[in-house]
Amino acid sequence: MSKKTVKLKIKRRDKPDSKEYWQEFTIPYKERLNVIACLQDIQRNPTTQSGESVNPVTWDCNCLEEVCGSCTMLINGKVKQACTALIDSLEQPIILEPMSKFPVIRDLQVDRSRMFENLKKVKAWVEIDGTHDIGEGPIMSDKVRAQRYTLSECMSCGCCLEACPQFSLTNNFMGAATFSQVRLFNLHPSGSMLKEDRLEAVMGEGGITDCGNAQVCVEVCPKSIPLTESIADIGRQTTLQTIKNIFMK
Repeated sequence: MSKKTVKLKIKRRDKPDSKEYWQEFTIPYKERLNVIACLQDIQRNPTTQSGESVNPVTWDCNCLEEVCGSCTMLINGKVKQACTALIDSLEQPIILEPMSKFPVIRDLQVDRSRMFENLKKVKAWVEIDGTHDIGEGPIMSDKVRAQRYTLSECMSCGCCLEACPQFSLTNNFMGAATFSQVRLFNLHPSGSMLKEDRLEAVMGEGGITDCGNAQVCVEVCPKSIPLTESIADIGRQTTLQTIKNIFMK
């Protein structure tokens, strides 16, 4: 009786400017396997289905519990977190590819630094200089706190940007994740001190007006963050800021 196996087809690239190629691997099946476990198995014994010894596959991962966002990749054509992609729920051969909207570093590893640069542009933080005792923090209503908690679950995984038709390797569109973080920090009583700066940042090139409202971002978000609500809310905020700018001249 033949043993049950898992078959994987992986798109590989040795370095950023080299050609892509495919390799197939077969590993022993185990219960409750996820994609990361399969990649770790291949790493221990990097031998293709045809018996060729190759370099281990490169990918990113960290927390293994869908919190860090680093293991995002295309799995059977859909953008997912590899740590929560269970083998029993996937068709075989399982096809693994790097995200297409970010520069590939090697194999399944991509450079997501653009996301973090965009967070810097919109000042996605609460400024507290720490040089003096500022006392207790401002009181926040339960409703706002609940809103902010949901928005704070964003892990900059890039799923929403991979699915977004407006976001590409060659443009400057910020995307839903950035807009949602603007909403998050504008809702904070202290963070709102930088509200106008954030709104001005998303009113420029690659900002909120470039969004085509395709709404696929919210469908692929692993944390079910209400991204379309954030886009609509930032649209309203920037409209009011534009009117304010006109009358403040």
